[in-house]
Amino acid sequence: MDFKFTEAQLALQSVAREFAEKEVQPLADIIDKEHRYPAETFAKMAEIGFNGICTPVEYGGSGGNDIDKVIIIEEIAKKCASTAAILSVHTIFAAGILKFGTEAQKKKYLPLMAGGGWLGAFALTEPNAGSDAAAARTSAIYDEKTGEYVLNGTKCFISGGGKANALIVFALTDPSKGIKSLTGFIVEKGMPGFSIGKIENKMGLHGSETVELIFDNCRVPKENMLGKEGKGFSYAMMLLDGARIGIAAQGLGIAEGALDESIKYMHERVQFGKPIAALQGIQWYIADMVTKIQAAKWLVFYAAYLKSAGENFGTIAAMAKYNSSICAREVANLGLQIHGGYGYMNDYPMERIYRDAKITEIYEGTSEIHKLVISRAVLG
Repeated sequence: MDFKFTEAQLALQSVAREFAEKEVQPLADIIDKEHRYPAETFAKMAEIGFNGICTPVEYGGSGGNDIDKVIIIEEIAKKCASTAAILSVHTIFAAGILKFGTEAQKKKYLPLMAGGGWLGAFALTEPNAGSDAAAARTSAIYDEKTGEYVLNGTKCFISGGGKANALIVFALTDPSKGIKSLTGFIVEKGMPGFSIGKIENKMGLHGSETVELIFDNCRVPKENMLGKEGKGFSYAMMLLDGARIGIAAQGLGIAEGALDESIKYMHERVQFGKPIAALQGIQWYIADMVTKIQAAKWLVFYAAYLKSAGENFGTIAAMAKYNSSICAREVANLGLQIHGGYGYMNDYPMERIYRDAKITEIYEGTSEIHKLVISRAVLG
């Protein structure tokens, strides 16, 4: 079994690594402390082609596949989990348009998302419908007089929702039928009746804004329906399967960033007359960290390979996301322990990395949901 990168992938990794070091890392602590969306970095990612990864060239994208996307997200997450999260969520919108959209929708939105500076988002979660997506209540009732759907309801914990230029929003076209009528809609910023509610004050990922979305008689043109009416639940689940690979890559990058910071600190920090890198107990921490990272890396790239090859990848993607998120938390914890008291202070990146790691076990499906997906696949 050969998981070696192609020459093109090695070149992409080099470009992504250099970009992360020169453009992402210098802003990481700033956007974290200021709770600021890194608009300048997102614009530069569009220029370099990252925003259009996995979008075909004919629609203004960079082409490539999920292995390429994982390479980019992993390298960026090493330096800033917020920026990696922004890119990962952005690609879910493009994936939805590419897979389920009409030709007109593809021609309109994909070039804007790839190189036009637009940010995309994905809105499924509601106050009473987190892991239980079937409990959604947001409605989209068709108005025959105007040829529009009228959306009413609230979405919560939407990553990038406040900055997004367009979102895929899921709503019930016939509330009496429940989840069987869940349908996707493309909602643009500025549509009448669409507004941003609460901006969440989070533990981590301060550069990636998480918000409440409010739909109060929001009118959406019929042509903005995504795919077929009533197919929204299956669409959402398929998109989340792919999104899990992106979050797994983010978790992997966070863990690698924690390792890099720990190695650097161990060579600089002197105790008992020598660098702590010479202390066997601390060396064992590094052994644990590297082993967890290598195991996570293989599973993440295997999931990306399966998706790129058009094979069944859902269960492996769940495994990759579940395992990678645990890896991020455990490795970040060890990294902070290596830093000791300094790791607990926000003068060092480890404090931010530690806070950012936790969310990977929660969003795009909690670890508990992923264990359900995995166990059911095994048990039948």
